[in-house]
Amino acid sequence: MKAVGLYQYLPIENENSLLDLDIPRPVPNKKDLLVKIQAVSINPVDVKVRAPKEKTEDIPKILGWDASGIVEEVGEECTLFKPGDKVYYAGSLTRQGTNSEYHLVDERIVGKMPETLTYAEAAALPLTAITAWEGLFDRLNIDRNKPEKYKEKTILIIGGAGGVGSIAIQLAKLAGLTVISTASRLESTEWCKKFGSDYCINHYQDFLEQLKGIGINGVDYIFCLNNTDQHWGNMANAINPQGKICSIVETSEKQDINLLKNKSVTFVWEFMFTRSMFETNDIECQHKLLTQLAHLIDKGEIVSTLTEILTPINAENVKLAHQKVETGSTIGKIVIESFN
Repeated sequence: MKAVGLYQYLPIENENSLLDLDIPRPVPNKKDLLVKIQAVSINPVDVKVRAPKEKTEDIPKILGWDASGIVEEVGEECTLFKPGDKVYYAGSLTRQGTNSEYHLVDERIVGKMPETLTYAEAAALPLTAITAWEGLFDRLNIDRNKPEKYKEKTILIIGGAGGVGSIAIQLAKLAGLTVISTASRLESTEWCKKFGSDYCINHYQDFLEQLKGIGINGVDYIFCLNNTDQHWGNMANAINPQGKICSIVETSEKQDINLLKNKSVTFVWEFMFTRSMFETNDIECQHKLLTQLAHLIDKGEIVSTLTEILTPINAENVKLAHQKVETGSTIGKIVIESFN
């Protein structure tokens, strides 16, 4: 089967950074689905995993952590899906990725594709939607079923125009929160407001000063989707006493957690691969989450964040998508569809 992968971890400009390959088609067993891939999307994690390093691979490494497709075969322990089902999912960091004609995935992290979306629109969603959902509802413990509880509550979403931010804004609004997003360009500000952000502030300027300028003296929740190191001090100043901060971006410097102490602030990480990496007891939560998300999409309450489609799925187009994501300025999601 066709696939796009690598043997060496090289700069994306190198002709060998990503290669068109022909590899064996895998066989499902136990709880695995064999999915015929229709579309994939590119995320920052693709770029991070591919980043230059000395390591080399004897068996080609296939990247890709977002897909939509059709179930071709099921393992003997599968109960959630059958051949012919249209599905969408984000895969696992511990297994081969989705940039191949056929892909194996544990059914417990897969959802039935929203009926109202194309394969490309659906492929734009899983990784970012799972991250946003878990960050808001599992890590920050916001109850999405009680919007009346959050009428007076505020959330600051740092990096609102990216893939995760675009979904987080929509989910936070459904949960009843007043949403303030950060952006630094006119087009990213307009994107945030399009998806429901009540206010936008600049993430290169003092947060608290800007919040006070719109009549907000501090926020109850912060969801950091961009450069935790850069924003640590600003977050500590802007969070309300007994507030909660969740970040998805690892630090590269030591940060002073004591800045949160006097306010009794909760800080928590979100990593959407945790459940699949460790096969946690609640791994099936991601299947349920994607199922609930599909219902919200089909009701028109959440919309896809797709902004660009490339065709077909080959090394040239995957490289192009990596280059775009590496700039750090993409808005929404880039999808690549069809191996034909």
